[in-house]
Amino acid sequence: MTQNDPRLTPLIAALPSTMPFNCPDDVERALGRPFAARIGANECGFGPSPKALEAISKAAPEIWKYGDGDCHDLRMALAAHHDIAPEHIMIGEGIDGLLGQLVRLTVNEGTPVVTSRGSYPTFDYHVKGYGGVLHEVPYTGDHEDPERLIAKARSTGARLIYISNPNNPMGNWHDADVIARMISEVPEGALLILDEAYSDFAPASATLPIVPDDPRVIRMRTFSKAYGLAGQRVGYAIGAVPIISAFDRIRNQFGVNMLGQVAALAALHDRDWYTNILQWTSEARVRIASIAEANGLRPLTSATNFVTIDCGADGELSKRIVAELGKHAIFIRMPFQPPQNRCIRVSTGNAEALDAFEAALPAALERARKS
Repeated sequence: MTQNDPRLTPLIAALPSTMPFNCPDDVERALGRPFAARIGANECGFGPSPKALEAISKAAPEIWKYGDGDCHDLRMALAAHHDIAPEHIMIGEGIDGLLGQLVRLTVNEGTPVVTSRGSYPTFDYHVKGYGGVLHEVPYTGDHEDPERLIAKARSTGARLIYISNPNNPMGNWHDADVIARMISEVPEGALLILDEAYSDFAPASATLPIVPDDPRVIRMRTFSKAYGLAGQRVGYAIGAVPIISAFDRIRNQFGVNMLGQVAALAALHDRDWYTNILQWTSEARVRIASIAEANGLRPLTSATNFVTIDCGADGELSKRIVAELGKHAIFIRMPFQPPQNRCIRVSTGNAEALDAFEAALPAALERARKS
């Protein structure tokens, strides 16, 4: 057992030493060879815009400078892109970083917070790190349940309510009218976090028009998925000015690095590449679904850059499938909580990655079922 440093706060000393996810690089190091298919972390396997790579190359000699602490150019471009004032936008180190900052702004020891059991674990990680009390509601039919989340927020007096749309890890979504109704029912004193990391891949019916002045909701988006810049850590929040401006009280001024800013700006402007990514992702989802069906598995309908696959048993079988594929250098993940953990989750990728997945899956399934 690791001995705690006595200088740690009692809260931190009581927390387990853990991370929300298994790091792909740790998995690869344990494997002792490169992945044949890295299709588990919902990265963009098709890569970033060539214009983003060119922008990084051009800016690299200036890396001795601190990046723009206000992310001015990117903020202005996003404001124009969404047709809103820049005061409604805060840029941060991916949605993960923004979630941590928002929790720091709103949560202290004992603050009640509501989320779905088995949804994005990084939010839970931040809440626990600031001493908040997590109140979880189960999924309903593999969907996060807006009505149950709101009811739990009312009964607990929650400060924050978290929902992702489209959803990770199941890949499904609620139409915009469902989310609009949820926002209308947010209790006074609460704030709805609408995580839209996968909104680029969703049908138009799933995405609400942006109403930046609405104080009941803060929306979060990312350059890690459709824009292929997961390694650069750039995301942004859209919300009412009082909550957005509050980030300036605690954020890391130089947290969004220079190369991340220039890459995101170039990627945002390269609409042709963005359109290609959406098309390639759609085609890859179809192929993953057909691979699953050919092996007797049931793919779930997805509005993301991954496909969740029902393996027809329980979490133990899914865990063995993930492990067996890992032995063949195929990196995938699975949902953490039952009954969703009866599934595995496969990110979209290029033809080579999906070829490797297709080749390895039958034997992995056979071994997993016999274990």
